[in-house]
Amino acid sequence: MTNKPIIIAIDGPAAAGKGTLARRLAEHFDLAYLDTGLLYRAVGMNVVRQGGDPEDTEGAENAAKALKTVDLEAADLREDAAADAASRVSAIPGVRAQLLEFQRKFAENPPDGKKGAVLDGRDIGTVVCPNAKAKLFVTASVEIRAKRRFKELRDKGLAAIHGRVLADMKERDARDSDRTVSPLEPAKDAYQLDTSDLDADQAFAAALGFINSANN
Repeated sequence: MTNKPIIIAIDGPAAAGKGTLARRLAEHFDLAYLDTGLLYRAVGMNVVRQGGDPEDTEGAENAAKALKTVDLEAADLREDAAADAASRVSAIPGVRAQLLEFQRKFAENPPDGKKGAVLDGRDIGTVVCPNAKAKLFVTASVEIRAKRRFKELRDKGLAAIHGRVLADMKERDARDSDRTVSPLEPAKDAYQLDTSDLDADQAFAAALGFINSANN
């Protein structure tokens, strides 16, 4: 009998609440956690910092090949510029291929002796870990997500215009969903959790109920 790691895959668009949920589930089950979006953000920002274009295939692929774990600790990876750069580099097949191996190794060999891992991103359940024990697709209306992101930016003291935040989010959604490689879409066996009318505790309770039932 082999002790395969427990893998929970969480996908969804920006500001749907999947990151908060994934971290909470990882803590609850004592699993390792990986925000896979940080990988793409780090690649995108490394290109930008070098004066390059995140949509330039060669530059983005080279940045992906050179990515180091320490790059994930950069302070600016949570900013909107990083999210935009990530969305652009993630549409490049060579970048995805480079980072796919990193993600799968993390899931199959969780760090710190953990018995499994929670990964959140855009294609975890469909591409990275299609055999995950539990898959969730966390979503919310684009208006609600833009409102959340706008509040988040304002709470950080950053200047933001709601209309611009909403337009940027719609553009990012279209780019993530329409790309030919690993588009943003729910896995056929994923539990779809709409958080539009849920707070963090309610979303956690719903996810926990699904995961517990999936393990029985």
